[in-house]
Amino acid sequence: MRNPTIKDVAKSSGVSLKTVSRVINREASVRTDTREKVERAIEALGYQPNPSARGLRSTHAYAIGLVYDNPNAHYVISMQDGVLSACRERGFGLQIHPCDATSPGLANELCSLVERNRLAGLVLAPPMSEQADLVATLMKEGISFVRIISSREDPHDGSPCVYVDDRSAAYAITEHLIQLGHKRIGFLWGEPHHRSSPERYQGYANALKDYGIALDKKLVLPGRYAFDDGFRGARKLLALKDPPTAIFGSNDEIAAGVLAAARSSGLDVPWDLSIAGFEDSPFSKQAWPALTTARQSTSEIGRHAALHLMADLQREGSEPNGAPSNECFIPELVVRGSTAPPQNNTPPRKT
Repeated sequence: MRNPTIKDVAKSSGVSLKTVSRVINREASVRTDTREKVERAIEALGYQPNPSARGLRSTHAYAIGLVYDNPNAHYVISMQDGVLSACRERGFGLQIHPCDATSPGLANELCSLVERNRLAGLVLAPPMSEQADLVATLMKEGISFVRIISSREDPHDGSPCVYVDDRSAAYAITEHLIQLGHKRIGFLWGEPHHRSSPERYQGYANALKDYGIALDKKLVLPGRYAFDDGFRGARKLLALKDPPTAIFGSNDEIAAGVLAAARSSGLDVPWDLSIAGFEDSPFSKQAWPALTTARQSTSEIGRHAALHLMADLQREGSEPNGAPSNECFIPELVVRGSTAPPQNNTPPRKT
């Protein structure tokens, strides 16, 4: 028969691998009843801790991992800056791990990452953070993590997260365009497997509905969070018999592509076409005219996610003081020179 492992002890006692490790290393933060339960499992299984591994686990030089798969370089860099800021603040190391969110072996890859690098936990960026099967596997393996997700409200699903209300921000952008007088507003999607895409679309659709404007499906096109998709999508919309007077791109890269398409068609922005983006990336500030957008504090979102994870790690196995609350961020409307009233139009009123 094989020798029992620390995973066997964790399963038998109903606690995480981290808690078993803390009991073995006699850390004072572990609750008495939890310690006794783990010690009974160790005795019953005849588990013998590896002395060298025990020495490694007893160190307080912890590290966490940031896992991401995102085509937007600005988003990734800002997220890394925020997580790294929290790590420096709390004395943690950081392992950056780009990966393929569509890989069938992703769960095993992340479990191996944690074990191989002795990581205390993971910050999961979209879209991995929104994959239910992956989250379930990490929980089953006793791996600590915090998700960054797009959600209108706290999911209350037992899994810690920082959530971003993309829907409300997209509503605010669309409402801004409507109040300027636009009734034909195009919408260009980002990646459909990112929850932010349908959330931003829903905000757009809700605003149209609230102002009594029928949603024209010909004005809504699928795509990715990329400049080229913004350019191609805008060319298609502008070629319609009755083209839009405004286009809302699901992120600033898309909106920058729309701006390039408008220029190549000889249109004056914002007088012939208003354009809005999302995220307040460098694209939005460096474009001419500068883009109306929604300011998303990606760096702060990453920082708060990492601090949330560290707080969870500190309280795991200790006396209950209440879990940290899931935090909400709402991107803020920023009006710049790329939006203006359409010519000869009266703004509709909210119904």
